[in-house]
Amino acid sequence: MYRVTIDRGACDGVFACLARDSRFVEDDDGLAALDADGGTIERTDGTVVGTFEDDHSDDAEAAAAACPFDAITVEEVEG
Repeated sequence: MYRVTIDRGACDGVFACLARDSRFVEDDDGLAALDADGGTIERTDGTVVGTFEDDHSDDAEAAAAACPFDAITVEEVEG
């Protein structure tokens, strides 16, 4: 299980993440967000947090690495 966090304050809408993981989408504010697609998504004014239990963590890590503003973090969590 892993958690993907998007810092909405750091996101600048470059969307390099969208090309690396199809769960990343553009929200109504022009910032990156996550599509649930098998996970659980929690949204606040400052963050979007998705928790997933699948084999796509490499895609999420590639999306995080591509973000020029370091707005995305991926961390393993215990179930």
